[in-house]
Amino acid sequence: MSTSVNISLDSQMLDLAAVTLKIQQGEFLSVAGDESLLDQLPAGNWIGGTIPYFMDSDGGKVSREKLFVHTINGVQQNNPPRITIYDNNTIARIAQDAPAHGFTLLVLPSASEVHLNYAQNAPEFINMFFTPIVGWISGYDLADDSTAKVAFGPSGGQLMAQQAVAIHVPLPDNQTANVNIINLFEEGAGPAIEFSSTDFAIDECLIDGVPSKFADYLTSQGIDTRLPLVADYSGIKVNVSIQQINAGTGQVEFYAPVFQGVTYRFAKPVTDYVSAFDRAVRTNDTGNIAFSCNCILNFLYSELEGKKTGHITGPITFGEIAYQLLNQTLVYMTLNEVR
Repeated sequence: MSTSVNISLDSQMLDLAAVTLKIQQGEFLSVAGDESLLDQLPAGNWIGGTIPYFMDSDGGKVSREKLFVHTINGVQQNNPPRITIYDNNTIARIAQDAPAHGFTLLVLPSASEVHLNYAQNAPEFINMFFTPIVGWISGYDLADDSTAKVAFGPSGGQLMAQQAVAIHVPLPDNQTANVNIINLFEEGAGPAIEFSSTDFAIDECLIDGVPSKFADYLTSQGIDTRLPLVADYSGIKVNVSIQQINAGTGQVEFYAPVFQGVTYRFAKPVTDYVSAFDRAVRTNDTGNIAFSCNCILNFLYSELEGKKTGHITGPITFGEIAYQLLNQTLVYMTLNEVR
């Protein structure tokens, strides 16, 4: 059995000065916060993404004054984490670059080419699902007309709108990382919906086999578009959330792509998110959480500002990554010791 020091992740909200000190001390960090704060951080061993929404230990909050930090402890000097930039041409390498035994934290900027590429193609990337990949989609304050960015710490906190950043973390032999999803939504009893292409924006669909305009269906049936489409992806319930009906094109736009050949149904309503979430936490293995993130739509539609989601904290994001892109879920990763 290996005698290596175990890897652990601490999560906390800190002010700019405290995060700056941690970076100057050489710590490996994943940082979430407002662009104005990320832009002031020094060069070091960190990655980051823009977002002002968080779930802290005292409840959900919107803040431009503090940063949410995951600190990677127990780093081995002879086998440290590796920090990498990916673009639209190289993101397909992400799983090949992952450590043979470890995990990867990935941040993608919302609405970028690399985000769209990952969303559509990640399940087909070489070696995908062999090493845990977890992370989130960066965003911005919805009250602003802004652009999501990621930050590459080794280059002085370089902010980028069209690249992704990742930190590949090796684990000792006696530890394993496991990626988990809490999805409160299940398929409802409505009609089966299918699409003829894989895309973020759709015009035509089949409603119980009948060709239809998807926007017309939503409008005529009075569909509550706060509820996601839900499908069974090889035994896992995956949500696709509606962003808007584009008035110019008549297309329905999504936060994640719908896939050709998959059957979707609109979700059953969740009447009390916090209570439902608390029940889910009690029935899931959430005792050794190292990283987690929750969706901005859960935050908004369930009015989570000032409310707690059990003991689980983290950034509130424009999308979640549990190997592939997800919507309206909570994603978390546990680190467990092999006995």
